[in-house]
Amino acid sequence: MKSRVCVVFLLLVGSVTAQPSAVTIIHRVRVHVVFVNGACDLATHVRLVGLSGPVFEGVANDQCEVEFFNLPEGNYHLTVSGDRVTPAESGDINVTFGGPDEFEVPVKRPKDLYRNDGIFGNSLVSASDLSIPNRARQEFDKANEWIGKQEWAQAIHELNKAISIYPSYAVAYNNLGVIYSRMGDPRRELAALQKAISLNGHFALAYVNLGRMNITAGNFPAAETALDKASSFDPTDPMALVLLCYAEFMDHRFDEAIATSRKAHALDKSHAFVHRVAARAFEQKRQGASAIAELELFLKEEPSGPRAEAARKELQIVEAVLRPD
Repeated sequence: MKSRVCVVFLLLVGSVTAQPSAVTIIHRVRVHVVFVNGACDLATHVRLVGLSGPVFEGVANDQCEVEFFNLPEGNYHLTVSGDRVTPAESGDINVTFGGPDEFEVPVKRPKDLYRNDGIFGNSLVSASDLSIPNRARQEFDKANEWIGKQEWAQAIHELNKAISIYPSYAVAYNNLGVIYSRMGDPRRELAALQKAISLNGHFALAYVNLGRMNITAGNFPAAETALDKASSFDPTDPMALVLLCYAEFMDHRFDEAIATSRKAHALDKSHAFVHRVAARAFEQKRQGASAIAELELFLKEEPSGPRAEAARKELQIVEAVLRPD
């Protein structure tokens, strides 16, 4: 399934009341998720996370809208997930009374959360696959060519031919799972990935793809289980750790997310994204100095681009709100 890009409109509605603590409360905030294909995916999950801790969650209705009530005024960011939604996170937004009435936030999955889109190619074939007949390999190669052209039906046809020749073709089942993911068919995606794992219980990439699937579905504990296995089978692959770090954070397991980010950072092929996740985990723990250090590491590894600009803005907010003693 192609990665979808959605746009989130944040509407401030209703009255505001002053509290004794002088914290301004926004009576109602409505989030409207808009997909580029014009359709609305039901049960889209939206989470509104405040820098200082409060988290508000909701599920979109048939109009792709979620309403949040009685939000403290302040800085937030949005996360969007669902069965047919690529996990996505917005940049920082400022919810204030008297500010803009509408926010338009483009949301898409960070590029760092992909490795070859989960497709198993020829260069990754291991010694355990040397028994695969040449005819099956040829069909597998044809399938990958069709995948490159996004011709899913043709790719599935060739992969099924490869499997008919060699029923134990685990990597073919893995690629079938990825294709079904792009086609928005989670039932067949799951069946294909489970079959790949049943044929090769140490197939790290299949576990990574299973972890991706569970993240998309918002099932973060299941994602953690799959990604932990992937990392144990291939400790040198940073992608399993990057995704595991994200899943642990979304599951509110902040200490684990921080520890996993450090494992990913220690690898030769580290990803700057884990430092953003670790920074958010430290923010939730109210540890400003550590959050600042993670954001500075992110900017050192990724000094330019849209995400760098977002990290600089977040750094300014953390320094102001969670200034270390």
